[in-house]
Amino acid sequence: MKPVPHATSLRRAPIQRRSAERLTRILDACADLLDEVGYDDLSTRAVAQRAGVPIGSVYRFFGNKRQMADALAQRNLERYTERITARLEGAGDGGWRAAMDAVLDEYLAMKRTAPGFSLVDFGNQIPVGTRHSEPNHRVADRLTDLLSGYLDRTPDEDLRRTFLIAVETADTLVHLAFRVAPEGDEKIIEEARELLRAYLARVLD
Repeated sequence: MKPVPHATSLRRAPIQRRSAERLTRILDACADLLDEVGYDDLSTRAVAQRAGVPIGSVYRFFGNKRQMADALAQRNLERYTERITARLEGAGDGGWRAAMDAVLDEYLAMKRTAPGFSLVDFGNQIPVGTRHSEPNHRVADRLTDLLSGYLDRTPDEDLRRTFLIAVETADTLVHLAFRVAPEGDEKIIEEARELLRAYLARVLD
């Protein structure tokens, strides 16, 4: 099972600090507007107006709104990784259970608080309503690389498969929890947590 390569939607990567700050404003505006109007009514012009930049600045980085949403999804994954890393640095030697709690808790926190996350996630929902496997493969690969050292495990095909199954399972159940309740049904979330613990215990204990 080979890692899924990183995909970038940027036409041009920012080099100067001012360009990087402008890209951040564009993605922030995209995220806010996704929550306000949804993906179908999102437009590059509206994003430019919200970000306070010329429309040409948006097209410098993105050819269309799909590429912009894809870049937002990639940024979500980068921030998710950073949150897990920070959480584990303060957790001490809690083993795989502490790691699993960090992975699930930080995902739930972003689901509840990160602008635009409920629609773009890590790429699973764009176009809205579709569920492609590649983003989950990318998440599983990122978690394998991130957690293998923490767990003192070799990041081989078996571990990648284990994390892929865990990610697919968590993804399905968390989406169910948020369909049942706006903030995520706690009983479904706890069932998901117990299911993941039972599965991972067979592999990681």
